[in-house]
Amino acid sequence: MSGRSPGGDPPLRYQPDEKPPPRLALGVGLQLAVLNMAAVMLIPMVVMRAAGMSDAYLSWAVLASVAICGMATMLQARPAGRIGMGHVMVMGTSGAFIPASIMALEQGGAALLATLVAISALVPLLLSWRLSLFQRVLTPAVSGTVIMLIPVTVMPFISNLLAGSSEAGSPPGAPISFFATVLVIGVLALKASGALRLWAPVIGVVLGSVIAAAYGLYDLERVAAVPWVDLPRIRAPGFDFGFGTAFWTLLPSFLLVAVIAAIRTMSSAVAVQRVSWRRRSRAVDFRAVQGAMAVDGVGNLLAGLAGTVPGSATTTSVPLTQLTGVAARAVGVVAGAAFVAFAFLPKPFAAVLAIPDPVFAGYLVILLAMLFAIGMKIVLQGGLGYREGLVVGIAFLAGVGFQYGLIFPQEASRFAGGLLENGMNAGGFSAILMTLFLRFTEPRPSRIETGLGSAELPTIRTFLSDFASRSGWGGTMAKRLGAAAEEALLTLARGKDSARERDGGQRRLMLSAHREKGGAVLEFVVGPGTENLQDRIALLGEPSDEASMEQEVSLRLLRHLASSVRHQQYHDTDIITVRVEAPRDSG
Repeated sequence: MSGRSPGGDPPLRYQPDEKPPPRLALGVGLQLAVLNMAAVMLIPMVVMRAAGMSDAYLSWAVLASVAICGMATMLQARPAGRIGMGHVMVMGTSGAFIPASIMALEQGGAALLATLVAISALVPLLLSWRLSLFQRVLTPAVSGTVIMLIPVTVMPFISNLLAGSSEAGSPPGAPISFFATVLVIGVLALKASGALRLWAPVIGVVLGSVIAAAYGLYDLERVAAVPWVDLPRIRAPGFDFGFGTAFWTLLPSFLLVAVIAAIRTMSSAVAVQRVSWRRRSRAVDFRAVQGAMAVDGVGNLLAGLAGTVPGSATTTSVPLTQLTGVAARAVGVVAGAAFVAFAFLPKPFAAVLAIPDPVFAGYLVILLAMLFAIGMKIVLQGGLGYREGLVVGIAFLAGVGFQYGLIFPQEASRFAGGLLENGMNAGGFSAILMTLFLRFTEPRPSRIETGLGSAELPTIRTFLSDFASRSGWGGTMAKRLGAAAEEALLTLARGKDSARERDGGQRRLMLSAHREKGGAVLEFVVGPGTENLQDRIALLGEPSDEASMEQEVSLRLLRHLASSVRHQQYHDTDIITVRVEAPRDSG
């Protein structure tokens, strides 16, 4: 089990549930913290600088972000009940919140930002609670479009950063440090690999700051004046309960971005699981994903209380786990603790806070380019057919048009307090409305609700036979669907015995069926269980004890009948999706 993976990655030395030597955990954890520290600090700094906040509040916002991300990272590694996923996953500040956060600070100050962040924290908590209900609405087309619109809304703030710094120091200092930062980060991101690629933002910012210092743009006296160790000075702004026009105008932006950030955390949680276990075919545990999203909500609630930028999960731990082969939870605890400890070291903080605006602007350009690419990747991974392409195209153009006043600017400014003047609002709402229209107008699947037991098989066979007949398939397909449903049902029923006995009642089954590209898709929705059907099928080649032989017969038959089986386990429900190909002689 310790050999190389099929893809050629180094062997995994420690899984999440294994305990590495303390020195190894300390070394890998500190390395993970250093890799993420700059990114965690830079985003709130960009926001506070662009909004013109005081240096004192900027220092507090950055300190609070680092401490909150550290606590959230530790909570991910060591869950508390359903909060946390039990894996190494660094929580960081989210670039997706940059435009909305800047506008909140400009229009209502830190108290308005705190209120909006705290309210938006309810989004990942709600999604975590009932994640299984939202998967079909939060499509890749919607989330990808909103992410691609982030650079559209932030570009004016980059212009402000550059305009404000062009008069300071020697005239060529600002443009040279800006272009040097962009060039170094861009080249390393494009051509470097391994650890060097992970360090690209840090290297670019350091080099840009050195060039800026040569032109007198870096304040070395400010760094020298602060002590090495000190207690943080709390500057939490409190909440703004006025709920004025600015609040209602910006609230949709925060809620939309909170959804996108939660989806980012969900994707990161899936990616982390892929590299954290020796058996790479292991099914994704969506209960762990729910726990990760719950931490997202808790961390953002703390960010709201502190009056700083909210965050989401990062995927930095994925390449580091692949490089080191260490996925043990102790690494996440060490990384999070290092974040918190760093909050008590003012001099390193001051060194970062003194970075000039042109360097920040250069870093932000690369960050926005990466966000745009991430948005495109999300859209393409979800499949870009004719309808999806039209949704993305119309929504993106709507966002650009409203953001820059190209579509009825006077009417847009009067509608709902200027709600549509924000490109993410306009584009996000357009994508959601078109997606809902497609969902409501597509053919509804056939559904039946029964008990979870072998006694229901005749009813299920009749239901599937009628479905096959309506779909234009003959008796061969009806028998195949019935056989696949029978084996899935028998396997599920055996796996639910303990849960049924615990609840003292019969579990219910919701079965739906619909056509899809030359075959049929059966979806079984039942109460939560303990074993993952997808994992059991993947393990069929391993030795089994006598007690499990009967269940393996059903699993082998199901694998033979179905072209694919996917089992999504949530805290509140299990969803098993079985695809059955139609025989060639069927209609």
